[in-house]
Amino acid sequence: MKILVLNSGSSSLKYKLFLMPEMKVLFSGIVEAIGEEESTIKNHHQAIESTVQKLLAKGIVKSLAEINAVGHRVVHGGVIFDKSVVIDENIIADIKSLIPLAPIHNYANLEGIYAMKHYFPNAPQVAVFDTAFHQSLPKEAYTYALPLELCEKENIRRYGFHGTSHHYVAQQSTKILNKTLSSLNLITIHLGNGTSVCAIKSGKSVDTSMGFTPLEGLVMGTRCGDIDPSIVLYLQNRLDKSVSDIEQMLNYQSGLKGICGSNDMRTIERMALDGDQKASLAIDIFVRSVKKYIGAYIALLGSVDAIIFTGGIGENSASIRAKIVKNMEHLKLVIDPKKNLNHEVCVSKKDTSIQILVIETNEELMIANESYKLLF
Repeated sequence: MKILVLNSGSSSLKYKLFLMPEMKVLFSGIVEAIGEEESTIKNHHQAIESTVQKLLAKGIVKSLAEINAVGHRVVHGGVIFDKSVVIDENIIADIKSLIPLAPIHNYANLEGIYAMKHYFPNAPQVAVFDTAFHQSLPKEAYTYALPLELCEKENIRRYGFHGTSHHYVAQQSTKILNKTLSSLNLITIHLGNGTSVCAIKSGKSVDTSMGFTPLEGLVMGTRCGDIDPSIVLYLQNRLDKSVSDIEQMLNYQSGLKGICGSNDMRTIERMALDGDQKASLAIDIFVRSVKKYIGAYIALLGSVDAIIFTGGIGENSASIRAKIVKNMEHLKLVIDPKKNLNHEVCVSKKDTSIQILVIETNEELMIANESYKLLF
């Protein structure tokens, strides 16, 4: 069976074609900088169109009819979805209804679903939700200190995101640590254009930095992360801005981009090396936000077997990893500079009790497995 997996991020589209159940990757790629000024790809529909054309042009499939199913990463499942589902018109309507909770992502996910219906009308589609892994959060973790009746009526709670990635790297760590997932306490750190941290106790998510929407938590590429909520009210009054204007600013014009003009950490690190003070400040703010969550989650978990870096920045930036764990020896986090620069899987020193791991995430494989289990 050939299953095409789409992972639509806020500004990127990852795709992989799997032969299942062998879990063999037949074709893969990524379209980056979608919708950004310098990009020729203006939206996710164009990105998907180019992907389909590559499949045919490279002869990966002779006909689109060879694709047996399509699996999608869908960011927000609200309280409607606590597991993966086969997509139909009712599911599409439910995902659409959740766009206000994840305006950047669920819209992009739906674009992928609509495009796949066009190109593969006979192939069943599956939605795998980022929020599903965090359904194990205890009530004190997911409840906000707002009027309780209002929260219950309007489904306001911490949902958490990047769940597919956090779950995947947690599973992969069992092979490295030679322990079962249920016996492990982990802190998983997904650092990309979107960033989040997850506290995993006995293999289950018990807290995570993203909340009601993916806007909460760490400083991100274009999102502000944690701020005083009164800032929103202040800006509305001072600048006479609409709710839509403020939402646009918080999601698209803030974070690293708001501080130094770029949301690409590779570019920001080069800028900082060239003496750009705003770029250096952006890195310092980013690192500080991650460091604070690590400390908080060590306190929450009590004992930690490993922290895991993943995502584009977490996997590829040795300097960011080093900055994050710098001066954290008192918390049993000691990085080995040589291992870190070599991007080894385990980058901590041998004599430390908390392992520091770098694990490449593979959300697409998780989605392929979920799709195969549901359909075949």
